[in-house]
Amino acid sequence: MGILATLIVGLIAGWLAGLMMRGRGFGIIGDIVVGILGAFLGGYILPAIGFTPGGGMISAIITATIGAVILLFLISLFKRG
Repeated sequence: MGILATLIVGLIAGWLAGLMMRGRGFGIIGDIVVGILGAFLGGYILPAIGFTPGGGMISAIITATIGAVILLFLISLFKRG
């Protein structure tokens, strides 16, 4: 995936994850970073549990969003602790 596509997927995934986690977004740059890190996390975790998403932009956004939600959840655990 190209750099521009990665940034777009990261932005969308981070924004969606921020909405799902009740407004825990980090601004545009933070959302991109959370989305990109979430894409790596989702790309590692989802195949490990037996879920293999197909190819394409929508699949990348779904995978990155799931990973970003997991990442935001883990961040919230450490922030509270």
